[in-house]
Amino acid sequence: MFSDQSCWFVRKVICWRAAASIAWAVLLLPPTTAVFIILSRFSLLLPLQTISECVSILTSTSAIFSFILLCAVTIMVGFLIYEYYTVVPTIACSKISLLAQLLHPRHVVNSLIHCVMGIIVAWCSTVTIGGRYEMVGYPCAHSEGVSQMCLNEYHLVLLLAGAFVGFSHSLFGVIHNVNYVSFHTVQQYKYLHFKGSLSLVVKCSATQALYSVRNYIIVYFFLGYIPREWICKTFNLYIDSSAHRLDTVAGLLDLSMLYHLWLSATFLLFSWHITLLLFRIFVTEGYSFPLQSSFTEDLHQCLPKVLSDPQPAILKFLALQDLALLSQHSPSRRCEAFSLSQPGGHPHNWNTISRECMSLLADLTQRLVTYHDSVATNGRAKSLSTGSEKSSSETSMVSSGLEDLMSPHPTTFLPKMATSVAGRSAMDLAQSPLTAPFTPPHMDSPFTSPSLRRLTAYVDQGSPWHGTVQSPHIMRRAPKLWSTSTDSQSNGSLLLSPSPLPCYKQGAYKPSLLAQFLHKRKEQVKSFLSKRVLIAYLFNKLPEASSEALFADSQAHIWALEGLSYLVQASFSEDHFGVVQTTLPSILSCLLLLQEAVDRHFKLPHASTKPVRTTGSMGDSAYKTLRFALRATLKTAIYRITTTFGDHLNAVHMSAEHRKRLQHFLDYKE
Repeated sequence: MFSDQSCWFVRKVICWRAAASIAWAVLLLPPTTAVFIILSRFSLLLPLQTISECVSILTSTSAIFSFILLCAVTIMVGFLIYEYYTVVPTIACSKISLLAQLLHPRHVVNSLIHCVMGIIVAWCSTVTIGGRYEMVGYPCAHSEGVSQMCLNEYHLVLLLAGAFVGFSHSLFGVIHNVNYVSFHTVQQYKYLHFKGSLSLVVKCSATQALYSVRNYIIVYFFLGYIPREWICKTFNLYIDSSAHRLDTVAGLLDLSMLYHLWLSATFLLFSWHITLLLFRIFVTEGYSFPLQSSFTEDLHQCLPKVLSDPQPAILKFLALQDLALLSQHSPSRRCEAFSLSQPGGHPHNWNTISRECMSLLADLTQRLVTYHDSVATNGRAKSLSTGSEKSSSETSMVSSGLEDLMSPHPTTFLPKMATSVAGRSAMDLAQSPLTAPFTPPHMDSPFTSPSLRRLTAYVDQGSPWHGTVQSPHIMRRAPKLWSTSTDSQSNGSLLLSPSPLPCYKQGAYKPSLLAQFLHKRKEQVKSFLSKRVLIAYLFNKLPEASSEALFADSQAHIWALEGLSYLVQASFSEDHFGVVQTTLPSILSCLLLLQEAVDRHFKLPHASTKPVRTTGSMGDSAYKTLRFALRATLKTAIYRITTTFGDHLNAVHMSAEHRKRLQHFLDYKE
């Protein structure tokens, strides 16, 4: 959402773009309304009379008042779009979470507003169509000959149809993520983008209107008497016994009424979808951020500062988009990225850009590793089997790589010290949150080697020795940390030598009887509920939703990969100061770690299943394929660097495993 008005970008750019989109939507209302009037009154037998009637209606006072109401509704729709839209979609991983989204108070209020706006648009439609739809009541003769006002059910049906279509539009907006703004791969001019999407808007509006009218007829057939009786009591209207009721099969099969219902619903949805399309076009338009400024008050608007500060998501996405574009198509701006600060001669621009991109990619890597561990363990403690040892060792290697990338010295990437598989598994078992209360029985044996005991000894979380695998810098300093007191005195400081603490016994972690009883009851309740069909249907995870949720914001990672790889490629010939070469080991390690995590993720069930393309809806389903785009972009980025540097990468310091994996790219075997 863009409700954070304190941000300079939202205040100066996004608000004006939203206002421009609403203004264009209002300007498109007159031709849209004219087409609607012509289609609602067109007659093949009397075409000239139809045209004259349409002209007289357009110039009438009631039509002008209706147009003012339509403008107000369009402005309100644009304001709701501005308030509810996001660049990161909200993906429900189960039916119950989707139901919670639908019942959220914010969405309930949004649905009520759309219902009211639907009634207003439907009333404007009844005025422009005229005839039997124009008034809510008409004079009719009572059985005693007394004149009275009777209910015009055709008018009521059209008003209720507007409310139903407005509610359906709000409901489908949550289900199909209509509030998601995606960025197109190819940048187009606004006019060409609008022209190319206009046919899709017409098709989606007509199709959705058809389904909405079908559902509305079914609902009105069974429940139509409720609003009819309420309207009659409220406005003191009578029901004409001589007129056919419309909540019957014969009344609802009136082809003329069905046509006007569908046409009114199409007009309503088309005007709202046009506002939505224009908002997407204006908001996703590229924005060029300066890389550096001579004035201090403008530094917060520069690209490195925008990337590093916590800003609204739309600003972050547009900044990364600008980074990807300048890295490909702007040599002059690339030179600014490689430039040194004056005075001082520090590469602040490149350091900030590379740090933020690597931080973004490392965050995605950590998410994938955590998700893979949760799927692999499946809620159970890891065993000491070979498969568990392999999985834990791979996870510890990825985690240690991430720690190295985020260490205070990111420019140096030293090889990791060799650790046995049994040692890594023991460390994972000792520190895993799922197996914290448990200690392998053979670790307490007197025949266990002292080195293995030290690896599995309890470590305080606040100490620098806490973690799965220590940083290479700490490992290299290990002899000093374990030195004698004479060596400490010679250095002029006192170094505390942490002695290995005894491992906690299993008995120390034995839960109490009350905890065991509560745990047993909880498992019984879970087992009982899981056997109920409705509960299982609501709480079961959707097959691809978890994978889609992991990569929901991957458009930012795609741009970070493109920007980083293109800048590294250009640095081979344009970086005259060698600022990129200092961070090349960290960049390669970050990309290879992410490649390993993505490859492991795509081996999981449903992760590699391509979703079915949905048509006939304004909901953008681009987020469903972001994981495939990210995988392709990541592999292309690594190949872009390896083909540019070639054998020069053999001089880059990295671990043996990363060098082996990089060699596959150098040999074009990936």
